[in-house]
Amino acid sequence: MNAPVQRGALGFLAQYDALRDRLPGDPAIRDAASTAFRSAGLPGGTSARRIEAWKYTSLRPVAETAFQTLAAPHDVSALLASAPVLDAALIVFVDGRFRADLSNPPAGFSTFADHPDFGTLARADREPMVALNTMLAEDGARLHIPAGADGGVVRLVSLATGTAAVHPRHSIHLEDGARLTVVEIAIGEGTYLHNPVTEARVGANAHLTHVRLQDEAVGAFHLATLYIDIAQSGTYDGFTLNLGARVTRAEFHALLSGTDAIAHMNGAQLLTGTQHADFTSVVRHAELRGTSRQTVRNVLAGRSRGAFQGRIEVARAAQKTDGFQMNQALLLSPDAEIDSKPELEIFADDVKCSHGATVGELDAEQLFYLRSRGIPDSEARALLVRAFLQEGLDAVTSDPIRAILEDSVQRWWDRQAMPMDTDATASRSGAAA
Repeated sequence: MNAPVQRGALGFLAQYDALRDRLPGDPAIRDAASTAFRSAGLPGGTSARRIEAWKYTSLRPVAETAFQTLAAPHDVSALLASAPVLDAALIVFVDGRFRADLSNPPAGFSTFADHPDFGTLARADREPMVALNTMLAEDGARLHIPAGADGGVVRLVSLATGTAAVHPRHSIHLEDGARLTVVEIAIGEGTYLHNPVTEARVGANAHLTHVRLQDEAVGAFHLATLYIDIAQSGTYDGFTLNLGARVTRAEFHALLSGTDAIAHMNGAQLLTGTQHADFTSVVRHAELRGTSRQTVRNVLAGRSRGAFQGRIEVARAAQKTDGFQMNQALLLSPDAEIDSKPELEIFADDVKCSHGATVGELDAEQLFYLRSRGIPDSEARALLVRAFLQEGLDAVTSDPIRAILEDSVQRWWDRQAMPMDTDATASRSGAAA
């Protein structure tokens, strides 16, 4: 049977104390993380100190949920069958643990459980959810692509079930001139916490494409933290699509450590009901001629709430930096909210950096035009929403992968019980459905 875990930060700390001697890796690193987590707590929890980076997202719902440890694997065949299909190598994790019987891993794959290494980029002393992951991580995917090699496409599927709290520790390392595409898919059933930490290193002239599809169960919590280090002329091309979960946060820390490094961290968030999604990024330009691009599009219905925090830091040595970030929100209900906080911190004097944000609703004239051509109201609204999202999805250059995202958006739209109406009464009834 599953053993219940005490709620809140104290519950996680008690779990760590019980598991400490059985967890892989250096216990000193885990002990330091537990000290940091004991001090920080869960952001927004009753006992936690105020954390500015979490001002728009409270984890009180996480603190109030009783999670359980896992005693036996679940049958996830039906859940895995529902995951998007792609002609690629397959790595499957179930409740945070690698399942070899469900996987067809590529060359260069190993697991954290067999080779525990916490890396050097993640900062458990600064990020409370990274501290929690460092305390309790049991497994994760490790991908290593040697210099000049093409690792092809890898589908990394994370399945979650029941009421577990799982903390995968993933790492991706591309040596100089290597290439790899990772399509990361997170789905599940139940009320669980999925708290992955990923460390990616992109070598000189290497290219990592990283597409993330988060379509967790509606009662789940998805809190992902990613660290990326990009060397000279390396490229990180990332896209995140957030659809599911009660509370989700995608947090990126990107360091352009080499000259001519490139980072793309685009995304989209589609929310309804009382969902909350937070897209947070810190992009550090450390060397000459770095380029970063970030556009995040939000579609918010019901009483949902989105948040975007984007920070670009330009060091004194990072002359000729070209940085851009944009957050755009489409509100389908007067009860939906968006918080946008773009920031620039620039110490170089020869740079081109800009940021912006737009918030609006569906264009009444466009709706009128479509209706006048005989298109029903609901279909007209769907057309305009998809057009708003399409430009963002076009950032994904692979046709098969973009098709997966487009299909996921369509399925999200199809399963909405509420009418996409700007009428307040309609939005309230939809949120309650």
